[in-house]
Amino acid sequence: MNAEGASSSEGSVTAAVLVIGDEILTGRTKDRNIGYIAEYLTKMGVDLREARVVPDVEAEIVEALNALKGRYDYVFTTGGIGPTHDDITADAVAKAFGVGIDEDPRALAMMMERYRPEDLTPARRRMARIPFGAELIENPVSKAPGFRIGNVIVMAGVPSVMQAMLDHAARGVRAGLPMRSETIEAGGLPEGIYGDALGKIARARPDVMIGSYPSFVDGRFRNQIVVRGRDADKVSEARRAIEAMVESHLSDAKPL
Repeated sequence: MNAEGASSSEGSVTAAVLVIGDEILTGRTKDRNIGYIAEYLTKMGVDLREARVVPDVEAEIVEALNALKGRYDYVFTTGGIGPTHDDITADAVAKAFGVGIDEDPRALAMMMERYRPEDLTPARRRMARIPFGAELIENPVSKAPGFRIGNVIVMAGVPSVMQAMLDHAARGVRAGLPMRSETIEAGGLPEGIYGDALGKIARARPDVMIGSYPSFVDGRFRNQIVVRGRDADKVSEARRAIEAMVESHLSDAKPL
């Protein structure tokens, strides 16, 4: 096990996202953060392995954090660090790490860049409560900071604020080897036709990931096969094998 979390294979850095909020689970708010974080991390060579959504219930947040932070190199949380009574993420993180929590002078100083002293209501001061020992994550949008403790990175749920925080938080994230990706067009060839052959290709190449992705475009089915891996030669070899397989099936499908 590495110093920051779960063990990783050579060149691999892993992460999970924990989305916190009743509003996500009820459908009142549509999550826009998981996809953004996934794409951001992929560009850094970090593998997002899991995403969870939990309600504003301290015990469930703590349970999820304890499970994820021991399994992955990094855990990114979004939501629950605002000024209202149901913003309990900071307290839950403190409990998961077994540390205290209180107003942080550094966080208050950041917030004073936006608020006058008389405007720092008790509700707003809640956003300055930081677990002991945590590093602050800058928030250039609304100034109330996020924080990092251990391998857990805590950010706001509002997408524009989260994105700005992630730009700052990513500076302290260890990058992995970049993931290579190649796409093979299977046209309108049904998955049921090439599924068995594609499975054989995938089983023979455990060092790459192969996925088949159907879609419906302009009234017609379209299938794409994607090969991903960190070894460019192995990705290219798998692509050639898939192209040959697709071409063979397309030739068989052509009318005489």
